[in-house]
Amino acid sequence: MSISAKARIHPSAVIEAGAVIGAGCEIGPFSLIGPEVTLAEGVVVKSHAVVTGWTDVGAGTVIFPFACVGEIPQDLKFKGERTRLIVGARCRIREGATLNTGTEGGGGVTRVGDDCLIMTGAHVGHDAVLGARVILANQVAIAGHCQIGDDVIIGGLSGIHQFVRVGRGAIIGAVTMVTNDVLPFGLVQGPRGVLDGLNLVGLKRRGVGRGDITAMRAAFQMLAQGDGSFLDRARKLAEETESDYVREMTDFVLSASDRSFLTPK
Repeated sequence: MSISAKARIHPSAVIEAGAVIGAGCEIGPFSLIGPEVTLAEGVVVKSHAVVTGWTDVGAGTVIFPFACVGEIPQDLKFKGERTRLIVGARCRIREGATLNTGTEGGGGVTRVGDDCLIMTGAHVGHDAVLGARVILANQVAIAGHCQIGDDVIIGGLSGIHQFVRVGRGAIIGAVTMVTNDVLPFGLVQGPRGVLDGLNLVGLKRRGVGRGDITAMRAAFQMLAQGDGSFLDRARKLAEETESDYVREMTDFVLSASDRSFLTPK
């Protein structure tokens, strides 16, 4: 066990032998820190939270009451193998959220990037990979093996099917079930998720230039209505475009996937 002298730990908290607690950490009452947990500098674990498993939590992250971080996967194939959860810096893991470790068959590691907000009751399943600045609203469920790109926002009560990829900068509306891959910067909404356009608000907020936005809108229309199959259109776009943003979209479509794609209406 290694506990910094600069950490503040409530007397009722349980810190199991082997845990590493960094400088400036705060461990609240009735919380539990498991024996293979490493908390970097300034991590706050509030009352009644559980951090367990082989779990690393990045500096400045705050874990709110009744969150459960690092428990074993919800996978019947899991047989107790030693797998891991890595949470980035400055994340906010709100009340009742659950984040599981990986599985041997899925690579063994679940990852959450820096500056993510995981809101009340949200779930991050085994072997999922979340990029930086991802927002999961209340009760969002990320199934096993999903890949969620940087700057993705997923609305409350939405679910992402296992193995689905959601590209960078996409936005998923509330109460939406997403069963296929989502293009970078896509806008998905409806009970059974439909790719309904581009996340133009998000693009403008990030300062993307008008020329790139115009190119992306034209690319979206070509993917929706051009000649040939969806993949054929993507290949043609990749050959013709001069926009890095459009190329990111086409590279995403043309890369390997375990799911099909949500295609433009």
